[in-house]
Amino acid sequence: MTTTTAPLRVGLIGYGLAGSVFHAPLIAATDGLVLDTVVTSNPERGEQARAEFGDVRVAATADELFGRADELDLVVIASPNRTHVPFATAALEAGLPVVVDKPIAGTAAEARALAELADKQGLLLSVFQNRRWDNDFLTLRKLLADGELGDVWRFESRFERWRPQLKGGWRESGDPAEIGGLLYDLGSHLVDQALVLFGPVTQVYAEAVVRRDNARTDDDTFVALTHANGVRSHLYASATTPQLGPRFRVLGSKAGYVKYGLDPQEADLRDGKRPGDGAWGLEPEALYGRVGAGESPLSGGGRPEPTLPGDYPAYYAAVAKALSEGAANPVSALEAADTLAVLEAARRSAQDGTTVTL
Repeated sequence: MTTTTAPLRVGLIGYGLAGSVFHAPLIAATDGLVLDTVVTSNPERGEQARAEFGDVRVAATADELFGRADELDLVVIASPNRTHVPFATAALEAGLPVVVDKPIAGTAAEARALAELADKQGLLLSVFQNRRWDNDFLTLRKLLADGELGDVWRFESRFERWRPQLKGGWRESGDPAEIGGLLYDLGSHLVDQALVLFGPVTQVYAEAVVRRDNARTDDDTFVALTHANGVRSHLYASATTPQLGPRFRVLGSKAGYVKYGLDPQEADLRDGKRPGDGAWGLEPEALYGRVGAGESPLSGGGRPEPTLPGDYPAYYAAVAKALSEGAANPVSALEAADTLAVLEAARRSAQDGTTVTL
């Protein structure tokens, strides 16, 4: 916790997709934070960062950044997954609070070890789970809090895409050290959301399939969770879905909620739009989900449920408040460890063809 009123200086490690599209714009848009340094060994990405953020400094290596740790107040790690643990460890040992993109680590044990180190150092360690601030997720949380659906029996959640051609890169390399594949990529979001909504899991069953020619890691994955409270979650992550299913289908004792389409914030960030540009996070009424019982939403059954605005900026606003005022960590490393424990069980289930009990 700091008592200064000056903006907190942020060092961002990695300026690929995660760093340039998500973290840098959101950091720059947050009151109380300033993007001080970007770490990238790619000269073109360095020039891109300078063009977009003016006086930002560029470092070629993370060691260069850690060498001037006294000039920073927060490190954000948006580099490839295999670097998350070593970079987070180095940052914490240098006395710096840390935000790590998901997944924080490859195993729950590694995540818990990082949490222990952060506690020992008395430092914030937070995990970037931006999809807790998706428009549809915020809407569903409100419906559940208001009791609109009654007791939830089944939760279906999908991140499906149609990408029949491989994109290449470390996420598709198949090297276990890279922590790639959809189970740990999109699955990190799906499982995290399910745990936030319905709590701990007792059983995990999963299928992780490699479908595309020359693919080396899972690209079509299904995970079934049994929560301790009896809710069943069915989670789908796929790059091989020619017809997309609903983003959410939630079935309760009073009503169900069905929602198609993705939150617009990622697409807007990719297109260069920024928080504060007009009506951020809003979607048209045509994309509203529907709430009802005994009717088909595709034929207009049920009532339209206005989708709340998506709010990715809320994550970094919460981080800034945690550092400057001692407020709660928006996503703790121990929460991330719980997600990883489920993902590890899902991987074992898919490999062995069994249901894993936690």
